[in-house]
Amino acid sequence: MCLAIPAEVVEVEWPYATVDMKGAKRKVRVDLLDDVKVGDYVLIHVGLAIQKVSKEEVEEIDRLWQKILEE
Repeated sequence: MCLAIPAEVVEVEWPYATVDMKGAKRKVRVDLLDDVKVGDYVLIHVGLAIQKVSKEEVEEIDRLWQKILEE
């Protein structure tokens, strides 16, 4: 099973960005996406940002992960 993890973009140095994943900062490639900016939320999969998501979607993903971990 492959999972993508949501993260917030904190710095962009095209074609890379530094993202914050709940306090863990990682450098990822963002060149699959258009117009990535600081403050955007993206889904990360194997070191690549594959999709932009809204803050509401990130909160829903976090809620679902918490539910899974509690079961």
